[in-house]
Amino acid sequence: MTGRAVRVCVLAGVCCALVAAGVAFGLGRMGTVDRGDGDRGRYVQDSALADEAAAAALEKLTEPAPAAAPPVRGFAEGDWKASDPLEAREVPAEPAIGALFSPGLDWDDDHHCSGSVVHSAAGDLVVTAAHCVYAGGFRNNLAFVPGYEDGKAPYGVWVPTRIDVDPRWIRDSDPDVDVAFLRVRRTGHPGQRLEDVTGAHPIGFGRQLPVPARLVGYPNDTERPLGCSNTAVADGPAQLRFDCADVPNGTSGGPVLTADGSLIGVIGGRDGGGDETTSFSSRFGDDVRALYERSARD
Repeated sequence: MTGRAVRVCVLAGVCCALVAAGVAFGLGRMGTVDRGDGDRGRYVQDSALADEAAAAALEKLTEPAPAAAPPVRGFAEGDWKASDPLEAREVPAEPAIGALFSPGLDWDDDHHCSGSVVHSAAGDLVVTAAHCVYAGGFRNNLAFVPGYEDGKAPYGVWVPTRIDVDPRWIRDSDPDVDVAFLRVRRTGHPGQRLEDVTGAHPIGFGRQLPVPARLVGYPNDTERPLGCSNTAVADGPAQLRFDCADVPNGTSGGPVLTADGSLIGVIGGRDGGGDETTSFSSRFGDDVRALYERSARD
């Protein structure tokens, strides 16, 4: 199962044809894509379409009353050890990590990627892979479900108000900038801040590698997350590499996390995120820092 880039139109042109049709004929309909501001790498979400996406997602989900969200998980480096064998296994859901849904009229009428809540002053920021939100246009039907497990949305359903990617991703799908930030809101709960509900991971820009780490993501054909622990290493100047088998489609956008809970990558980057044994991420250096600051500030 080479690559997690089925979301970037590598399935024999079929997905690309659907995306092209959406751009040409379907702008403004939930389940298609929108060009947005390609020069800036920004899409301001239509609120009505976002509410439709939330309603469609909620038709398939239940919202149990959540317990108070615990602090984001870290691990003691002295107790850390790599997964043995190096294969992804089912792990408990975490409030600040979730599944990215795209209900509506496209080929992904379920959760298709993963994402996580990252700290920001406004408390409303989610990070994922750029290929999860932009392929021929910005998806206009996204819904983020933190802590998702077995059809439950214990921390609600959140929809974008704005999506930011590096313009180089729009121009040529540059794998070194396969990162996106989503500003989000919860339909029907005006003023509620995501970070107050779920907690958030700090971002570790410029983290020195190698470093003990873990990754988490939601396969698109299961209802619980997978996780794996290993050492994150550099793969050239702009890519992070994480060796672990059985990290399938749907995990794209899931976080790579260090001992203190800092987020140093999202599954994506080279080869659409990797292959049967290896996952990649764009390195969180100056380019991703600039994108984060733009998204959090503007």
